[in-house]
Amino acid sequence: MRKKFLVCFVLALVTAGIYLPVHGYEFLNYDDVDYVVENVHVRAGLTLDDIRWAFTTSHSGNWHPLTWLSHMADIQLFGLNAGAHHGVNVLFHIANTLLLFLLLTRMTSAPWPSAMVAALFAWHPLHVESVAWIAERKDVLSTFFALLSLGAYIRYAESNRQLHLLVSIMCFAAGLMSKPMLVTLPFIFLLLDYWPLKRDYSLFRRLVLEKVPFFLLTAVSSIVTFAAQRKSGAVATLDSIPLSYRGANALLAYVRYLKRAFWPTNLAIIYPISGMSSWWQIGGALLLLMAISIAVVYSSRNRPWLVVGWFWFV
Repeated sequence: MRKKFLVCFVLALVTAGIYLPVHGYEFLNYDDVDYVVENVHVRAGLTLDDIRWAFTTSHSGNWHPLTWLSHMADIQLFGLNAGAHHGVNVLFHIANTLLLFLLLTRMTSAPWPSAMVAALFAWHPLHVESVAWIAERKDVLSTFFALLSLGAYIRYAESNRQLHLLVSIMCFAAGLMSKPMLVTLPFIFLLLDYWPLKRDYSLFRRLVLEKVPFFLLTAVSSIVTFAAQRKSGAVATLDSIPLSYRGANALLAYVRYLKRAFWPTNLAIIYPISGMSSWWQIGGALLLLMAISIAVVYSSRNRPWLVVGWFWFV
């Protein structure tokens, strides 16, 4: 317990120190204006009409009512003090870091490797965008609910009590209402069933069936998100961006993000598509991803954590 407290203290202190400058930052002119500064519903704070708006709008091409409510709460508490809005993001990020450390330690009984993973999560440059950008509140908020869902799921895996599963489902739903990108969480639970939870994979059918409520929420969230994106004009047709082009870009994006994970340079908010890449680049990306996947699966008996880590990334 003392060791855990010390690790949590260091993680929180260093993370707070790294992100201390954001308290002096202003709103960005990219999304922050639309999400907060000039959004009349958010600027009104937590009123009944605007809470209703949060649950019925697809503004900005998303349906994430809890994210809107969190911005409204910030306005209610701090007005347009940008530093305070940034500070709330940092607090969520610190909470997520500590939750990740505690959950990994509980699953693996390995506090030091868990601390290293939590530190990478907290301090990696790729994560700065989610913390130091007010409009990315949806990222830190959805992660918070995802980790709460995972915590309840771990309790369910240990005790088989349906109450814990219900809490996990409810937290997952809250996460989807913060950022729909969380739709992959039930698949991650299946990976964690393999390792480190080490649940009986001979009962794979049962492991899948117990996650049916999660998959149903995933389906509903995906449909709602697609409708919201389409309404806002964010969904491009296959005529404008062919399926082959999308697939090629996805392969190359995996490789680029893998590179940035190890060498985080030239980072940006958005990476524009500059045109169709050459076939040798696309083929090389496909071969690299296949080679890594085969190597990871081949070493699964001795390094199960590699399987979980790699397929979580994919």
